[in-house]
Amino acid sequence: MRAAVLHKTGQDILDVREDVTAVGFGPGTVRVRMRAASLCHSDLSAMSGVLPQPAPFVPGHEGAGEVVEVGEGVAGLEPGDRVVLCWMAPCGRCAHCGAGRGHLCVASLRRLGAPGFQLAEDGTQASGFYGTGAFAEEVVVAADAVVKVPADLPYEVAALIGCGVTTGIGAAVNTARVEPGSSVAVIGAGGVGVATVQGARVCGAARITVVDPVASRRERALAFGATEAVAPEELKALAKSLPGGGFDYVFEAVGRSATVRAGYDAARRGGAVVVIGAGAQDDLAQFTMGELFFNEKRLLPSLYGGATVARTIALVVDLWRAGRIDLDGMITHRVALADVNEAIAQMRSGEALRTVVTLG
Repeated sequence: MRAAVLHKTGQDILDVREDVTAVGFGPGTVRVRMRAASLCHSDLSAMSGVLPQPAPFVPGHEGAGEVVEVGEGVAGLEPGDRVVLCWMAPCGRCAHCGAGRGHLCVASLRRLGAPGFQLAEDGTQASGFYGTGAFAEEVVVAADAVVKVPADLPYEVAALIGCGVTTGIGAAVNTARVEPGSSVAVIGAGGVGVATVQGARVCGAARITVVDPVASRRERALAFGATEAVAPEELKALAKSLPGGGFDYVFEAVGRSATVRAGYDAARRGGAVVVIGAGAQDDLAQFTMGELFFNEKRLLPSLYGGATVARTIALVVDLWRAGRIDLDGMITHRVALADVNEAIAQMRSGEALRTVVTLG
């Protein structure tokens, strides 16, 4: 089959090959025919080494497809089921899962680097990004690494729900629990940022300000519910002009310490700073003990929607079906797997909000 492979961390270009086989099928696993995959900035971070993922590997973690085969011992799934990939798969047995915090389960990270694909040319084995590998026509994954979705949910829309949309909407609904009538700032107008805007709108926020250095991104965010959009250099003065001297909630959807700091400064005393962006482990955000104590601003990291992933995905599907969020409009580009490097170039340029790779 065809798959896109990154041979070495730090490379910019994926090798689209036709000699790849998905491996590892057996008890507790499922074989999935991928139909659509969405490019997320986290894929680029894994390619560059910001996020840990041993190479060689097949990128892609926002993906949707149909189950074609179910391994022994797998319950609740059967061939023909429509599913999305879940890159932080809950084991269902640990303390986090038992307490309803399955998004914090790290059991799946033990599979990091485990072989998921094999290249016929020389027998090289490659892993799938965080146990998935959506940029392939077929994947073999643990049964807990897929979430069943309704059969009438389009594959392209389902792919978006696999990560970015669930992350952004969940941050507003589950983690921050944005209150009606509140003021919200979202730093970063990429896919996760735009999803956060929609989540804040669903919660009833009265003012939603998007902050981004790219004018076209700022303009685009207005179509998804932002009430205003400003450049980063305008944020400080705008925040000070608000009642209370800042926003009730500030969401950081970039993954850099500098923007976390800017978000902290833009929140009012007693406000919340919600960190969504996936950043580098050596990028340190700095706060003084005095300001942390005196300002009582809440720092709220939000991982994968801040709640059990399957539950947040179900919520997103319900909101989409009710017409309360726009997911179709988030797909700005579509490419075939052979043109996945074009999708990468579009994301790096800021041109694309979400590019969907169609897989048949």
